[in-house]
Amino acid sequence: MQKITLAEALLRRKELQEKVDQLREINVDGLFEVKMKRQKITEDVDDIIAQVPRITMNDVTDAYDFHAKRLRKIDAIIQQANWNTKIEVEDTVMQDYEHNPGLDEKDPRKIRA
Repeated sequence: MQKITLAEALLRRKELQEKVDQLREINVDGLFEVKMKRQKITEDVDDIIAQVPRITMNDVTDAYDFHAKRLRKIDAIIQQANWNTKIEVEDTVMQDYEHNPGLDEKDPRKIRA
């Protein structure tokens, strides 16, 4: 296990999210390439177009799962740090939030009408 800074974890999460997004949007038609074209040879005989897979769908799924798992892990670590890390701020930074007369005292996320 290695130690990294929170900034490094945030960058890694961004990289993994971009990779997962790319893999999620893969166009299945792009997985194949045309090796032959259809041509009329005679009135009754045509050449057949063959599609050959460049990669398998399993390869795409495996890559997606690989990166998505790492994304979930780094995101969980960042969320844990988010909830466990205390930072020092001036008293006035949170003053409006704590003493805002428009906030519902039972649930400060709600605004009183």
